[in-house]
Amino acid sequence: MKKYKNIIKVAIDSPAAAGAGTQAKLISKHYNLFYLDTGKIYRLIANIKIKNPLQYNYKLIQKRISKLTMGDLNNKGLLSDEVGTMASIISKDIKIRKLVHAFQIRCAYHPPKKYNGSCLDGRDIVTKIVPDADFKFFITANTKTRALRRYKELKGLKKIISFEDVLKSIKNRDKSDYNRKISPLKKTKDSVLINTTKHTKRSCFLKIKKIMDKKINA
Repeated sequence: MKKYKNIIKVAIDSPAAAGAGTQAKLISKHYNLFYLDTGKIYRLIANIKIKNPLQYNYKLIQKRISKLTMGDLNNKGLLSDEVGTMASIISKDIKIRKLVHAFQIRCAYHPPKKYNGSCLDGRDIVTKIVPDADFKFFITANTKTRALRRYKELKGLKKIISFEDVLKSIKNRDKSDYNRKISPLKKTKDSVLINTTKHTKRSCFLKIKKIMDKKINA
């Protein structure tokens, strides 16, 4: 695996189901970067609240985050629409965000030594977590395209849900993400816009790779 002179930090912000996770994984694999899907952390917390509402409190969440492993975030149950809706609500809690932010920052700036750096995607990665990232991207797609992607993903997981419900959920998530008072989703001036609506995963990755290689190899 190729090693680079300097640690690479990649920050990606995006609305739900825009393809940011897919691109982040491709980037991480190609450049050997530690990957963190930050939204999964909020989904994990949301799942805890849904399943254990009476036990849910800040001390419990603090304990879970202190022992958090990447394996904890691979639970397919975290992809449900119910969990996503609850995650959007929880993400507005400033105490929860502070706990999650601390974990994200450690991952971004102190990835395991076997990696060339880090790649994080979420809603406020460029604006709050890694503002000095070497590469900043804002990945998006139109609402219907994103809803269709999420619908197909959920159907693949044998979830019984209608496209209309998924579309409504995506719109509600957007409204919450873009308008919340704490760390709202927004594109910074120095973030490169990548619209995945009419492009394949491969073509989007090659566009990102071209941008990164130009700077890395300069």
